[in-house]
This record gives sequence, structure tokens and C-alpha cells, in this order.
Amino acid sequence: MMLIDPHAHMISRTTDDYEAMAANGVVAVIEPAFWLGQPRTSVGSYLDYLSAIVGFERFRASQFGIRHYCTIGLNSKEANNEQLAEGVMELIPRFALKEGVVAIGEIGYDEQTALEDKYYRLQLELAKRLELPVMIHTPHRDKKRGTSRSMDVCDEHGLDPSKVVVDHNNEETVRETLDRGYWAAFSIYPSTKMGNSRMVEILRQYGAKQVIVDSACDWGISEPLGVAKTAKLALQQGIPEPEVRLACYQNALAAYGQSGQMKEEDWLSPVAIDQRAVYEGNSILRGGREPKVEQHKSRRTMDDLIIQ
Repeated sequence: MMLIDPHAHMISRTTDDYEAMAANGVVAVIEPAFWLGQPRTSVGSYLDYLSAIVGFERFRASQFGIRHYCTIGLNSKEANNEQLAEGVMELIPRFALKEGVVAIGEIGYDEQTALEDKYYRLQLELAKRLELPVMIHTPHRDKKRGTSRSMDVCDEHGLDPSKVVVDHNNEETVRETLDRGYWAAFSIYPSTKMGNSRMVEILRQYGAKQVIVDSACDWGISEPLGVAKTAKLALQQGIPEPEVRLACYQNALAAYGQSGQMKEEDWLSPVAIDQRAVYEGNSILRGGREPKVEQHKSRRTMDDLIIQ
């Protein structure tokens, strides 16, 4: 079974994580622009960050046979720095048009302040203008109200729910998200947000029709194999394979494929890996390691990759 991790902050992860993800069936990742753990001090640091996730990170993923996409946006925490936010908003349209960008995101609310609301709305309008999907970050605190409000604002701005992924759902938000026609995404964390067993019960109760599983792995304690481990557990606990495939592969492709930037053919007919390649003079190789070089890459099928 091939898998997609549609929310993975790979700039924070190691090459070992890419290697493990590829070995466990992950053929594509989506990297949302996000909060780095401490406040950025200038618009220039945002410029370099966005340049990295549309550039070097795509190259790094390719060295392990994984297709890398990203989303572009001003995150909700840094929306509260108005001077920074104004500068970042000038950058976003330029980056949103680059190759491999599949959505505006992750955007939304953190503390649900007036500035967060202002820049959330501006970015929703940008997504409409560019005809891109939206990835919403729902708040960690007061989540139920924040999730409802996030969708209310999308409705106010006339966004089609089928082009909006509401992420970081849990048991108290899933029903409303699904009932309103939005994609309901779940981040599989070791101890917070949503765990593997809880996710299996969500699939058992609600089905997988509009459900998306992701890892949201980042610089904190998180699990880059969150999608693979959830898929494996779901199969072991009797969730039908077509349902697992929807939640861990097909729905992400359907949602973000609306950008026109993400196509199944991207990984069904992959480019052969050549780890001798460089990006801006940089290689992933260190210490004289023997590069992996494939002379030919055969076409993949849905049965090629097995969850270990």
C-alpha cells in the first residue's frame, strides 16, 4: 500500500526519517509553512525559510524516492506580530505560485486574536484568487470553538468546503467538520492531538470518506511514521483496506490535487535515485558514504510497497 503524509515538517527532520518513511510506503509528503519554535526576527528569515521548503527540501526528499510538495502561508502565531505579518504577506503570493505548492496554509487561529482573524481572512481571499486549496490549523486551546469559527469564516468568504482541509481534528470536532463538508484531517502524535488507537476508532465510527491521516512531525516529540503505523494498526484491527487507503492516501491526493500541482503519476513513474546529485553545490552524502544510484526506476503499482 502506498501512503501519503500530507502534513510533515520535514525541514525539522533528518535524512534517517526520509529513509524510514520511504521504507514504510510513503511516496509523497506535503510540508506546510509553519512556526519554527521561536519567533522569527525579520521578514528575511521568512524569505529564507520559504525558499528552503520550495527548494532544497524538495531535493532532499527526492534523494530517497519521495515526492515533496508544500503549502505557503503566514502561521497564526506570527500573525500577531503585525510588522512581520505585513512583510510576509507581500512574499506569499510570489511563493504560492511556485512549482510544487499545493495550498495556502497552514493558516487559521492560535489564540483567536483580532490580528489572527485579519490575516486568516486575507489569506483565504488569496487562496480564492489563486484557486488553491486551503490547509487550516485549528487551535490547541479552545479547539471546538476555534474549529467552528475557522469554518464559519471560510463560509463567509465563499470558499468551497471541498477545497479546505481542517487539520488537527479530534473527537469533539470531527462530527461538525464532516457534516459541513470539509476535509477532516488528524495529526497522529505520540501523546497529544490524536493517537493511533483513537484514530482507528474514528475510522470505525465515521468511515474514511472525508478523513485524512497525517503525522504533523516537526521539531518536537513527534512521529514521522505516524501515517504508516496508523495504517498498519487500522488493518490489524479490521478496518477494510479500501477505507485505510482513502484515509492514508487517496483523500490527500483528492484534496491537494485540486491545485494542479500534485498528480499520482508523479510517483507512479518516479525518477531514478542518484545520490551523487547536488543542489546549490550540496549533497546529502557525508563521510565518504557510498551513494545510492539506480540505473532505472520501474513503474510503481499500488501493491509494490508494503507497510513493515
